[in-house]
Amino acid sequence: MAKGVNHYKRDGTLYTGGTHKMPNGEVHTGKTHGTTSVQLFHLDDLSKKAKEKAMNYGNKTSYTRPTPKKKPKKKKKPTRTMGYK
Repeated sequence: MAKGVNHYKRDGTLYTGGTHKMPNGEVHTGKTHGTTSVQLFHLDDLSKKAKEKAMNYGNKTSYTRPTPKKKPKKKKKPTRTMGYK
């Protein structure tokens, strides 16, 4: 795997952290191998669904904004009638 090429997790999530190369040539997450290390892939090596996710990464049209919380309506103050009804 080449330096300067994006690496992705199996589900298509872009990975930007440290990496290390295994003796068999695979690239894994983390500077050194540990129990949480997972294999990384190039875009061409991903499944069709994972490629779609990876290609939409950073695409603002694919991002769904969270719905803003509605502000509670202010209660109207009762109008003064000056004693007249």
